[in-house]
Amino acid sequence: MSTSTDAFADFVDHLAEALDDARITEATGEEWAARLHFSRYHFDRMIRSVAGEPPSALRRRILLERAAYRMVTTTAPLLDIAVEAGYGSHEAFTRAFAKAYGVPPATWRRKPGHLQIEAPSDVHFQPPGTLRFPARDRVTSVDLLTRMVEHHVWLTGEMVRLAERLDEGQLDEVVGLAVDDDEQTIRSLLSRLVGQMGMWNAALATREYDWSVEEHESLSSLRQRLATEGPTYLAHVRSVVAADRLDDTFVDALCEPAEVFTYGGMVAHVLTFAAHRRTLVALALARHGVEDLGWGDPMLWVAQPV
Repeated sequence: MSTSTDAFADFVDHLAEALDDARITEATGEEWAARLHFSRYHFDRMIRSVAGEPPSALRRRILLERAAYRMVTTTAPLLDIAVEAGYGSHEAFTRAFAKAYGVPPATWRRKPGHLQIEAPSDVHFQPPGTLRFPARDRVTSVDLLTRMVEHHVWLTGEMVRLAERLDEGQLDEVVGLAVDDDEQTIRSLLSRLVGQMGMWNAALATREYDWSVEEHESLSSLRQRLATEGPTYLAHVRSVVAADRLDDTFVDALCEPAEVFTYGGMVAHVLTFAAHRRTLVALALARHGVEDLGWGDPMLWVAQPV
């Protein structure tokens, strides 16, 4: 990453952190440059080279977008909103707002439109009080699908690891809201999470799946099976996604009678039922004081750069 890009990222970070600080509307360009340890000249030049607009213009635009949001969501007088946006008079605010949005603020408030003002940096005010940053890398739907499967394999492994803190009685304590007909426990849910991947691996390889392994399975067995079944299942998904074959079909000859499934349907099936089982495990672990994983939410995982 270049120095200019670093400076821009730091500037936007500082701007986001100080958005609710009244001093943001009063800070001069020299003060902003000093915060980031640059001269005003170099600061302006670096930010403009990355953002396509000088830092003062970016800051004013963000504050105007926030002002537009305030007009829609509050009954605050326009003068109060103008002052909050850094304008010393209603007239100055009206001129700036009309230039950016095409109509005066009073007119826009009666008939609001798009909040965001077009800008080359694609950094915008994000309601209710932060900034929206452009993604460094565009994530496609198939990228997202692969990341969700990666998260599933990883999270299942973490749950098996954390289950080692429990005693045998806790592992076999019945968990409510079972997804299957039989009573579920942490042990049986973990075994089914691993077994679900193993079952589909077997179907794709046209071999029998040994259901007996899931009967009161030990944690050591779970670890060993996951070390094989997880990467194998993930490799199947990656291969299908890379070849754009999610709509292709395969025959599960092990079903009675044999059934035809799509690869995409298989992945959707695994992720849907696994999400429920993982949530039950997370809740059961938390009930025994093991809260390291929270809800096991994939939101942060899929947002991480690969």
